[in-house]
Amino acid sequence: MSHKLLVVDDEESIITLISYNLGQSGYEVDTAMDGQSAMEKIKTNTYDLVVLDLMLPEMDGLEVCREIRQEKIKVPILMLTAKDEEFDKVLGLELGADDYMTKPFSPRELVARVKAILRRIQYAPGDEKEGHDDARMVIGHLTIYPDNYEVFVNEDQLELTPKEFELLLYLSNNKGRVMTRDQLLNAVWHYEFVGDTRIVDVHISHLREKIEPNTKKPVYIKTVRGLGYKFEEPANL
Repeated sequence: MSHKLLVVDDEESIITLISYNLGQSGYEVDTAMDGQSAMEKIKTNTYDLVVLDLMLPEMDGLEVCREIRQEKIKVPILMLTAKDEEFDKVLGLELGADDYMTKPFSPRELVARVKAILRRIQYAPGDEKEGHDDARMVIGHLTIYPDNYEVFVNEDQLELTPKEFELLLYLSNNKGRVMTRDQLLNAVWHYEFVGDTRIVDVHISHLREKIEPNTKKPVYIKTVRGLGYKFEEPANL
């Protein structure tokens, strides 16, 4: 079964270019040319990934991204922009985008990035999971199911973006070790954001809001001043 993707861009030439190359790679492609149409399609269809341009009529890409996450739709989002600005990158990722590409880009690079995201995600948005497998990690009140991309605090399931989950999983797999921002950036975001370590801080902040009993006194993700972060087993909860 092929993956179904939604490509959202207000330039017909870009839509055609992306759709053709994704189609040639075996993906089923749907399209939208403005933010409002995109949201209507996302709410009524199940997509495996959304390629979303930042500058759109009706609703811009950031607003679409924000609404997708507010609706708790777990589809991965690859954002496109013609502006290579740190503010745009960080804001897009803060709102729940999973990856970012700056125009102009090569079709081959875009297809490779789509394949990488889908390979990392390993789930179809909206699927019901029948129970859990035995592969789980229990740290304090957290229970992490790596294969299902699920995290629970006690009995409550958390709503994490794919990148938040990958960051939490990497930290937990390196429990007790100090990880620099560059190490985390390389491990979770790979080559996409070399040197842009603020992205790590943004995601750490989001994770703390979701897993820490008190974000001002974190017990799981500790800041090691001048170095980075360390994930720990809480001594007392």
